[in-house]
Amino acid sequence: MTIPPCTTGTHSTVDDTPAPKPAPSNEDVEAKIRAQKEKQENLAPAPSRAPIAQTAPRPPPSPAPPEAEEDDDPSLPIPDGATCKRKACGVSYKQGNSRDNEQCVHHPGAALFHEGSKGWTCCKRRVLEFDEFMKIPGCTTKPRHVFVGAKKEANIEEDIKDVRNDFYQTATTVIASLYLKKIDKARSNVEFKGTETVELDLHTSDQKRYRTSMTTFAPIDAEKSSFKIMGTKLELTLAKANGVGWPVLRADDPHTGEIIQAGRAGTV
Repeated sequence: MTIPPCTTGTHSTVDDTPAPKPAPSNEDVEAKIRAQKEKQENLAPAPSRAPIAQTAPRPPPSPAPPEAEEDDDPSLPIPDGATCKRKACGVSYKQGNSRDNEQCVHHPGAALFHEGSKGWTCCKRRVLEFDEFMKIPGCTTKPRHVFVGAKKEANIEEDIKDVRNDFYQTATTVIASLYLKKIDKARSNVEFKGTETVELDLHTSDQKRYRTSMTTFAPIDAEKSSFKIMGTKLELTLAKANGVGWPVLRADDPHTGEIIQAGRAGTV
């Protein structure tokens, strides 16, 4: 009501505001539709166009590796209060309880932290808060818990199938973190091979070993890529070869459906 007028003229006692146009009747609308339809039917058919070449779709990601079968060694005592070793189970052992009817509900996959969302590779649920992530119920059930696992021989390293990882990116690089504690720098090796492969052979001071050949989502520049071993993780700095955004780190990681947009490199 306080917007000032936009036209100047002489005063008048006659309301000369133009009358609004009457709304078209149903008969007028139907007549226009019939006329438009007849006009389209009388038009010559459009010339056919050659099909547009399309790139082949990316093959679906491979499923997460199955969980290695493991049971408690019957010769090993189970301490009272021991927690099940399977992920997200959380059940504690109580001496004197029968183990015949145990049901272990857990996640056989690996934790997946990506661009703020958190979940497991074995199921589809994703959350934002870490507390909610810790409450995601298991998606697989097995008949018995694993409180102590198999008996380990002295001086033999335990092979780790997978480790938790996360990454963020800029327009030119992808910075990935692979979480593994106590990595022994002297015995570990990281090698960038070709344009899409990172060979990892990581040994820890507590007799664990993580070995894998990682295929990256997109090509990298091996000469410009680097790594850094820290107390709780291995940090990879992967130089992008083509500048595209990465929705996942590995080529076979399941896609989360998020649209990732990398920031532009600064100018000087």
